[in-house]
Amino acid sequence: MITNATTPAAAEPQPGAQVAKVYFTKDISPAGLLKIYNKVSQDIRGRVAIKWHSGEPHGPNILPVPMVKALQTAIPNSNLVETNTLYEGGRDTTEKHRETLKINGWTFCKVDIMDEEGATMLPVKGGKHFKEMSMGKNILNYDSMVVLTHFKGHTMGGFGGSIKNIAIGNADGKIGKAMVHGSTPDNTWACDKSPFMENMVESAKATIDHFGKQITFINVMRNMSVDCDCAGVEAAPPKARDIGILASTDILALDQACIDLLYKLPEAELHDLKERIETREGLHQLEYGEEMGLGTRRYELISIDN
Repeated sequence: MITNATTPAAAEPQPGAQVAKVYFTKDISPAGLLKIYNKVSQDIRGRVAIKWHSGEPHGPNILPVPMVKALQTAIPNSNLVETNTLYEGGRDTTEKHRETLKINGWTFCKVDIMDEEGATMLPVKGGKHFKEMSMGKNILNYDSMVVLTHFKGHTMGGFGGSIKNIAIGNADGKIGKAMVHGSTPDNTWACDKSPFMENMVESAKATIDHFGKQITFINVMRNMSVDCDCAGVEAAPPKARDIGILASTDILALDQACIDLLYKLPEAELHDLKERIETREGLHQLEYGEEMGLGTRRYELISIDN
């Protein structure tokens, strides 16, 4: 089924526009995750970084450890990667972050905190806000990246999909994250809504351009609180049902497909998430992502459930 974006941010695709493949399964399990990863893993090779969200201590909505372990175990020469946070909490220093990793069960493989030894600048091609973005230095140690995202709401971004995962998640804690958030020298967040969305898109583009074809994206639509996993135990309980796992080699098509599925939920389940997304102008991620060439918002949704 060829699907055009159906949310308020949607624009009519041009005739002959690119159509991306987005795979879907209702099976939110280790087996389901492995099955859908195999549909989008053709260019993943060499040293592989699995970018996921470690979550604040005891976070109730983080991805299940068995699912992430199954994926990491199945990908040769891979390990999990993260960066430290800008805000104070359980992950703003490497020492505290490693303690949080133990608390949350991320102990089955090496976890590379990519900014543990500093930062590196990656170019932002065609950016109007940035010409380069500060990333965790160790991103340079990998040939490929698998972006494994818990799709949910986000306090500032409206929603957190694959764009948010690599835009903020790969930026180093002291410089890059401050750049994305538009913070002042004392780390007070000063960004406006739409510019913040554009900052995220440009940061994500730096990562995508760095890896080229050797990057792929998976969104897990499960435990979708209005709050990010950064909120930890303070996250609001999810009201929306679990939907499934989606994957694509096109980051923009993937995040758009997730938004479209979300917006089809009954009002009682959708209301809080929709309000969070639209009051933050979160759909501008998708508009500006298209403008910046992150991918296409026109996609074919392909169920792998037979």
